[in-house]
Amino acid sequence: MRQPRQFYWQGMHVPFITPWTGEQAQPGTVVLRTGRGGQGIGYADELSHIDRRYDALWIRRAAVRGLGKPDLAAVHPHRQRQAMSHMLCQVCGTSTFGRPDERHLFLMRSADGRPITDGEQTATPPVCEPCAIESVGACPHLRKGYTAALVDRAQMWGVAGIVHDPDTLAPVHGPEGRPTAVSLDSPLIRWTLAACTVVTLHGCTTVDLERLTTQKVTA
Repeated sequence: MRQPRQFYWQGMHVPFITPWTGEQAQPGTVVLRTGRGGQGIGYADELSHIDRRYDALWIRRAAVRGLGKPDLAAVHPHRQRQAMSHMLCQVCGTSTFGRPDERHLFLMRSADGRPITDGEQTATPPVCEPCAIESVGACPHLRKGYTAALVDRAQMWGVAGIVHDPDTLAPVHGPEGRPTAVSLDSPLIRWTLAACTVVTLHGCTTVDLERLTTQKVTA
């Protein structure tokens, strides 16, 4: 796989899944559509092979990494989906396959020290070991506390996004305006404008990042 280009901003390594201000949301009029799976939302000018995945309609956003300034508080919908689908590092965008044990490293904020547990849902893609060490030193949120785990399997669960009312097509925002998590088998999936992929993690083993990196170097 070709090494994705790496971008830096004010000395900081900008994660692969971070959107840039030049990657503007693209226009799309949401309309009622009827397909093989029944009724749901769609775009008036929908291109099914681009705009729809997992039976959900997806937010349209330009993909021009490096254009403008990075929005470090947000996530680019299509690069997040790509990272989850192919198990790419969320920071450098390279594959996290290749460990002898065939597991993947997941890193999450955990201010109270709670570990990653089996069956846990997450929209946070995996990370390679060098980028994990870099992230805990550079990310303000992770500096407040984090947890890491090697995971046997990340199973597709659903999406997170904005559910639309079937009668009015008006957006129904989740608590505090946050995206709503919708499973693949939910009837709401066809009424959701997806912003990211959600997986469940299985076979989770909590690890110490520094020890994990040291073991790899000395092995």
